[in-house]
Formats: sequence, C-alpha cells, structure tokens
Amino acid sequence: MPAFEVDVVIENKPGISDPEGQTILNDLVLKGTHKTVSKIKTAKMLKFTVKEKDKKTAQSKIQEICDELRIYNPMVSKVTFSCHEI
Repeated sequence: MPAFEVDVVIENKPGISDPEGQTILNDLVLKGTHKTVSKIKTAKMLKFTVKEKDKKTAQSKIQEICDELRIYNPMVSKVTFSCHEI
C-alpha cells in the first residue's frame, strides 16, 4: 500500500483577527524595515503520513481525523488539505 503525506493548513477565515500576524507586521513597521510588506497572516500546518490505497482515500482519512479530533474550529478557521505520494 502506498504512503501519502497529507498537509493540513489551518488559518483564520477572512474578517477574523490575527493578533500574531499583526504583531509581526507591527514589529517590521517599528523597525522601519521591509516597508513593502503590508499584511501578514499566520497559519498552522500539520503534516500526516498515512498508508492508503490512493490519494483521495488518504486525504479523506486525514480530514475525518481532523474533524473527529476537533483540531480546528470550523466557525473561525479555514482549512485546506493537500496530498502527495511519498
């Protein structure tokens, strides 16, 4: 059975504040460096390795795990999954 790496990226939905990203941006502004940067958003990435019969099944399995364990809050978080064979 092939192995797949499934990347899960969890970030705030548009309109939800991102204090960590704002703090990083403020630090750049206070230092006066990198003036071309106008916005920073933070995200959390999880990397799963799973053995499944195909890519679609691997991604579905990880999505099911994330939902079951409530790894993210669907009210405030946007979640994206990407999967590739390793």
